Amino acid sequence: MYIDKTTLYDLSVFNLQDDSSLFYLVDYTTTSEGKSELIKILHHPLNNLVEIQDVQEILKQISERFDRWPDEISNGTLMVIEKFFDDNPDPIPEEISHIQAKVYKWIHPRDYALILFSMKQLFLLIKGYQKIHEYFSQPHLPAPLAEIISETKQILSNKHLQELLNKNGFEELSEKEVLYFGRLFHIDLIQETRKLIKHYGKLDAWHAMAKANNALKLHVPVFTNAATLIEAKSLRHLLLEQPVSYDITMNKDSNFIFLTGANMAGKSTLIKAVGLAVYMAHLGMGVPAEAMKLSLFEGLLSNINIADNISKGESYFFNEVKRIKETIEKINDGRNWLVLIDELFKGTNIQDAMKCSTAVIRGLINIKHCLFILSTHLYEIGEDLKDLPTIDFKYFETILKETELHFSYQLKNGISQDRMGYLILKKEGVISMLENLGNQQI
Repeated sequence: MYIDKTTLYDLSVFNLQDDSSLFYLVDYTTTSEGKSELIKILHHPLNNLVEIQDVQEILKQISERFDRWPDEISNGTLMVIEKFFDDNPDPIPEEISHIQAKVYKWIHPRDYALILFSMKQLFLLIKGYQKIHEYFSQPHLPAPLAEIISETKQILSNKHLQELLNKNGFEELSEKEVLYFGRLFHIDLIQETRKLIKHYGKLDAWHAMAKANNALKLHVPVFTNAATLIEAKSLRHLLLEQPVSYDITMNKDSNFIFLTGANMAGKSTLIKAVGLAVYMAHLGMGVPAEAMKLSLFEGLLSNINIADNISKGESYFFNEVKRIKETIEKINDGRNWLVLIDELFKGTNIQDAMKCSTAVIRGLINIKHCLFILSTHLYEIGEDLKDLPTIDFKYFETILKETELHFSYQLKNGISQDRMGYLILKKEGVISMLENLGNQQI
């Protein structure tokens, strides 16, 4: 599924503040290789149903046996092995006797210590893979997992590795054997071992995603053959501590949500919750909803956190226009897209914004294979859009009790009529401060 850097940051998949990002929540990796692989996975959601279902099945199989996941392979294990490969110990003779091994250890104590410690880690790596192969011993594994298991089994079938595996423990190795295997790995098996490390990164990333599914109480979504569909029950925003849940249905007959409500009422939260759930579904992960059905999407685009670009002389409004233009160019391909727009055309005056917003909405809604959610403060244009048969008017209500604002965060049908900006200014004491400015004594 196509997703660009702007949308990844709009949805807080990645964030400068790591603890408020999806990556932070799902990063249960234990190795640097796994973390790098997880970042790569999050940058490239899938758009092939078979591939998505393969990942769903892999995460399911891992989650069924968390307690049996091997703990031999750690970040330290992989780092020591990589350092061993990058280092250049004094050459070890191809044929070495016990006496020559003792001499090597005496003349090159630092090199021998490095080889010895590295061999311990290599032994753990191989033992760990032996357990991984037992862990995934069932027939008919999902294709990407089957490929890794097949290739790593082939590597471990090497007669020298089998010889090492037949040892009851690393402590059984003599000085001669330590140097023999050290030379073997450093010269003959370096590429195969690096493949084992690379493959473990993918396994570690999948294991992290499975743990996140479990820890975050996510549910596996169901992909349908429907032309265009998002149907979610009790959908919540994953990054909020006490989220309110929503029920959402969008399809070709109701493909455009026109969302209104006061500031802080929950519009942006809903938009991001829908986007994040669709995105996570295309990773093969569970979603933060009791149940979700959706169609496969070609891409996901957002227009949420637009900024001006002073260095290029580009105004806020110009960048809004540029983003809308890029969006239209992308989605005009006959395939399913989800487009999220929060507060369109904030960079111009209200009359201009109303005219521009109406034109954009009337144009976009004609693309029936795409779904759109657009939030706005321009309530007035809602009346002019009621002739559109597939537009769905939703709003978040704000209730004023005496001088206190109360947000229900419940999604309702219709167009908001709330005008709370001045009341918030007054409640926060800004109006009285302004009135008293001229009365201050200098």
